[in-house]
Amino acid sequence: MTERHFRSYDEFFRFYLTQHSKRANRIMHATGTTLGLAFAAVMVASGHAWYVLLWPVIGYAFAWTGHFGIEKNKPATFGHPWWSFISDFRMVGLMATGRLAKWMAEAERQEHSVPAAETEQSH
Repeated sequence: MTERHFRSYDEFFRFYLTQHSKRANRIMHATGTTLGLAFAAVMVASGHAWYVLLWPVIGYAFAWTGHFGIEKNKPATFGHPWWSFISDFRMVGLMATGRLAKWMAEAERQEHSVPAAETEQSH
């Protein structure tokens, strides 16, 4: 099995965006992130702080449904958990500010211009 290796977080983020090419998948991510954070805030405000630990379950349930059911790909979380986690917030932020389209176009262009031999290695 081959796993993708990245020289930097920026290179990973471009790849991450290509793994979210379908709008419905991105909406699933935004919904899960937003609901997860809202759930955490309500739990803290209501004095049930331990329930905050469940917010990732909410977020990932939506995100993984988007990947397996809509995008038909494997979540980048499996190989790069931390970078995927922060990239989800970054992507949702770009969506909320209307700047995602530019990033998506750039990611697609760069993803198709990098030879596969430079970006994959066997384990």
